[in-house]
Amino acid sequence: MEVVNTIGRRKSAVARIYVNEGKGNITINKRDFKEYFPTTTLQYIVTQPLNLVEAAEKYDIKVNLDGGGIKGQAEALRLAITRALMKIDPESRKELKAAGFVTRDPREVERKKPGQPKARKRFQFSKR
Repeated sequence: MEVVNTIGRRKSAVARIYVNEGKGNITINKRDFKEYFPTTTLQYIVTQPLNLVEAAEKYDIKVNLDGGGIKGQAEALRLAITRALMKIDPESRKELKAAGFVTRDPREVERKKPGQPKARKRFQFSKR
């Protein structure tokens, strides 16, 4: 199997991944993923697609993560892993789609407008 590389995005986080056959190691920015994502919730998010298709011990994944917060990065990585698994085995798409991992979450932060404190919030109105 040759190297499969894909990209995943969420909010302003971008995950570029390279998947090889291996023992199940996930390396993020030259650190182990359990060190990079210390909470079990985030580790669970990252490994969801691998556990679903029973491929957790089959592939080594090298990740370049950039931008966003820790939760956005974890979800961007989940999308990238899902896309890589679909490239490797197109048959797995059906169960990954049913679990909701294939769809990219389109929600982005709305920009701040001039003359306002935030995107939607207005300054207090004074009649007099």
